[in-house]
Amino acid sequence: MTDLPHTALRGTLHLLWVASLAVPLVAVLREPSGTRWLGVLGLLVLAVAYAVTLRGGPLRVLVAATLATVPLVAPVGSDELHTWAWIGGAAAGFAPLLLTGPWRWLAAVGSVVLAGVVGFFVSRDHTAYQMIAASVGATIIAMGGLPMWFAGLLGEARAGREAQAELAVSEERLRFARDVHDLLGHRLTVIALKSELAGRLAATDPERSAAEAFEAQRLASTALEEVRDAVHGYRAVNLPEQLEAVRNVLTEAGIRCTVADADVHGEPATQLALALREACTNVLRHSHATWCMIDVAVADEEVRMTVTNDGTEKPSLEGNGLRGIRERLAAVGGRVSAEKSGDVFTLQVVVPA
Repeated sequence: MTDLPHTALRGTLHLLWVASLAVPLVAVLREPSGTRWLGVLGLLVLAVAYAVTLRGGPLRVLVAATLATVPLVAPVGSDELHTWAWIGGAAAGFAPLLLTGPWRWLAAVGSVVLAGVVGFFVSRDHTAYQMIAASVGATIIAMGGLPMWFAGLLGEARAGREAQAELAVSEERLRFARDVHDLLGHRLTVIALKSELAGRLAATDPERSAAEAFEAQRLASTALEEVRDAVHGYRAVNLPEQLEAVRNVLTEAGIRCTVADADVHGEPATQLALALREACTNVLRHSHATWCMIDVAVADEEVRMTVTNDGTEKPSLEGNGLRGIRERLAAVGGRVSAEKSGDVFTLQVVVPA
C-alpha cells in the first residue's frame, strides 16, 4: 500500500469515507428492528476495517469486510436507495488510492461490476447500481487522489531541493579539497627534495646543506600559512560573486531571491561569505520558502548582512551550522541573531568593518 500523506489529507479521506456510508446508514436505520442490526453490524465492521487499513494495517482486512457487507447490508433498505451501490462506489474510489500498480484499476472496475451483480440480485436494477458506484468512485478519486498527487509532487520538489543543497555542499568540499591539494602538493614535493639534498650535502658541503635546510623550513612555514588562510576563508573571498552564486542557487530551487550588496572586502567579506553559505543551506534544507531577500550594508563601522525569507521551520541558533557561525564571529568581534515573526524568518550577521 502506498504511503498516505499528512494528517490533513487523511482527514479528507476519512470525510469521503463517512460521506459514502451516509446513504447505506440511512437505509439500514429505516429497516425494521429484525433486519436492521445485521446492516448496522456490517457497516460497523466496514468502518473499523477502513480505519485499521488507513493506519497501515493489512489491506486484506478491508477487502474481507467489504465482501462481508454483501450479505449483511445489501438486502437492507428500500430499492430506491440502492444501499450497497454506495459501498461498492467507496471500494471503487479507494482502491486506486490504497493499492499500487495495475491492481488498483482492476479492483476499481471489479467493485463497479460487483455493485451491478448485487443490484441484479437485490432489485433487478444492475444499471442504477453500477452508475451510482461509478459516480461515487470517480468523486472519491477526484477529491482524494488529486490532493495525494499534489502532495507527492511537493514531496518530490522538497527532496530535489534537499538533494541540490547536499550537492552544493559536496561540490564545495571537493573545491576545498582541490585547493588544499594545490597548496600542499607542490610545496611538500619541493620540501622533500630539499630535505633529501640537505642530508646528502651535510658531510661534503655544510654551507649548502644548511641553506637547503633553511629553504625547506621557509617553504614549510609558507605552506602552513597558506593552509591556514585556506581553512579560515577559503582563500580570497569575492563577496559579490558569492552573493550572485547564492542568488542563482535559490532561483534554480524555485525561490525568488533579491540581493542588495555593498562594497565589502577583506576579513569582513570572508566572514559574511561563510555565514551566507550557511544561511543559503538553511533556506534550502529547513524551509518551504518562496522568496528570500539578502541585504548587505555598511554603517557605524559595522557591516550588516540581513537574510530574510518565508517559511523557515528551524529559526533557532542551536543548529550546528548557525552555532559555528556564532562562535566564529565572536572570535572577531561579530555577532549573529535570528528572529521569526509569523512566517517571516530573519537572520542578521554583523561584523566589524
